[in-house]
Amino acid sequence: MASEFSRTLSLLRQERGVSQRTAAKDLGISQALLSHYENGIREPGLAFVVKACEYYNVSADFILGRTLSREGNMLTEQDILNAAEPSNILQGGVLATLQSKLIGGAVGVLFGLLGKLGDKAAINAAGAYLSDAVYQLYRHLYHASGANESYFSLKSGDFGLSLAEADMKLSEQRYVHALTMQAEEKKAFPDLSPTALANDYPGRNQSLTQVLTTADKRVNQLAE
Repeated sequence: MASEFSRTLSLLRQERGVSQRTAAKDLGISQALLSHYENGIREPGLAFVVKACEYYNVSADFILGRTLSREGNMLTEQDILNAAEPSNILQGGVLATLQSKLIGGAVGVLFGLLGKLGDKAAINAAGAYLSDAVYQLYRHLYHASGANESYFSLKSGDFGLSLAEADMKLSEQRYVHALTMQAEEKKAFPDLSPTALANDYPGRNQSLTQVLTTADKRVNQLAE
């Protein structure tokens, strides 16, 4: 609980715009103890968790890192998009943390399943595909910031030719080929049923479900 709880507790206080001293006073504990909680040095009792939930108006599941929703339910894609609005309570670092946790949880389940399948080609292809995605997003950020792009070996003009996207497509084809070969060889695939995923990946399976559901809906709109 320490890593997720402490990080969320600290983010919620920063989001509320109060000092550690003020929050500690409001929560009825010393500043030193709150500092220990926020840094993961000590774990609080149930009474403090309940009080913190009331103070920050969030669910226990949220503050303990079991869900991305403050009310204890899954966030919809629109919730996440709306969270970027200045008037919304989810802003800046908090939103980034939630998105990171959502994607990270889903990727964790994916590679856990690929690990059970045991196909190195599929694992490497999936890693290359996702690495290309991160590379492109980071490089666009790097370019927009005005930083010196000599940091990268691929020249800016060549990057503009969508070479990274081409590599992603090749990686996807290698991934599909590897999985097809496994199926043709009658290899045992991991159980992908909701029950099995919930049992094998408690907590993270919710991230996978949310990513799949929102992406499926978004892509399906393109087909309409």
